[in-house]
Amino acid sequence: MQQSISRGNDIYVDFCMQCHLANGKGDLVNIPPLDGSDWLTKKRKLSIQSVKFGQNGPITVNGKKFNNIMPPLGLSNQEVADVMNYIMNSWSNKQKKMVTIEEVAAVDKL
Repeated sequence: MQQSISRGNDIYVDFCMQCHLANGKGDLVNIPPLDGSDWLTKKRKLSIQSVKFGQNGPITVNGKKFNNIMPPLGLSNQEVADVMNYIMNSWSNKQKKMVTIEEVAAVDKL
């Protein structure tokens, strides 16, 4: 798990930090927070799907609606698993169940 989180940190810096910020809080206007996000924990499969294929359309995070576009990042299944493990174990987020490459591979585009 620690190796995956470490690799995920590098991916987060390269692909995610410019929008979701170093603290994972987003701008709370157009970009939802990742830190303390109930969407990550309650909608694990959709979270993986968003990182894998991008996100378009309304979502509700911590009771607040967001409606923006996150483009597909072109990440491999391993990179998606790694960045998900980083996000789900950073800031105030603490997930014990590791996101695996097999779990990511099983997630299809809507």
